[in-house]
Amino acid sequence: MKVDILAIGVHPDDVELGCSGTIINEIKWGKKVGIIDLTEGELGTRGTVQTRYQEAAAAAMIMGVHARENLQMRDGFFENDEAHRLKLITAIRKYQPDIIIGNVLHDRHPDHGRAGKMIADAAFLAGLSKIVTKDEYGNEQPRWRPSYVLHYIQDWYHEPDLLIDISDVFDQRMKSIEAYSTQFHTSEAGGEGPQTYISTPDFLESVIARARMFGKRIGVKYAEGFISEKKIGIRNLDALIQNET
Repeated sequence: MKVDILAIGVHPDDVELGCSGTIINEIKWGKKVGIIDLTEGELGTRGTVQTRYQEAAAAAMIMGVHARENLQMRDGFFENDEAHRLKLITAIRKYQPDIIIGNVLHDRHPDHGRAGKMIADAAFLAGLSKIVTKDEYGNEQPRWRPSYVLHYIQDWYHEPDLLIDISDVFDQRMKSIEAYSTQFHTSEAGGEGPQTYISTPDFLESVIARARMFGKRIGVKYAEGFISEKKIGIRNLDALIQNET
């Protein structure tokens, strides 16, 4: 399946926290979106591998994504090496996205930055014809390079290069995050367990606060921020949000 946008997260729930509003927006505009989780999040203090799969599937339904798969890399110990890059290159060539949205390049969790760099590297290498990969049927895959690689902003603050209005889909975005009831402070009984950095009510409040802060920067209620190592252009001025003067 070719998708317009491929969102990649090293842990299940990274995509929801980082760019689910943008995903929901784009799907409403008729775009096809896929998600790849690199690991099963097996080192997480709360929940299990099984519950993470269940929560990821529930979140995918809430967002309306067209495909979601897990590459089952080793949580905490995967490397940005040839074997892992080739696995990700194969997935990129499978979905042929025009845009990839992935983990940030520097963050509190070392997996985030390592994954962000691997995503950027694999997106470039997937466009080299002399790197040979095969699909699940043994057929050689054609090369493919996305037009843009964006990095969503996670725990640490980074100044965004691009802000996207998610005001109309914010409630749906929060429902996709709250689908991970073992991880975050929700009303679901499955959320019981040892207290962690992300399980406190303050964590979800900070997620909302950042969206409001990014929204204020562009004159809307809520927004998500992205970093791009490549300059972004627009086709016409109608794409600009009309802020109050």
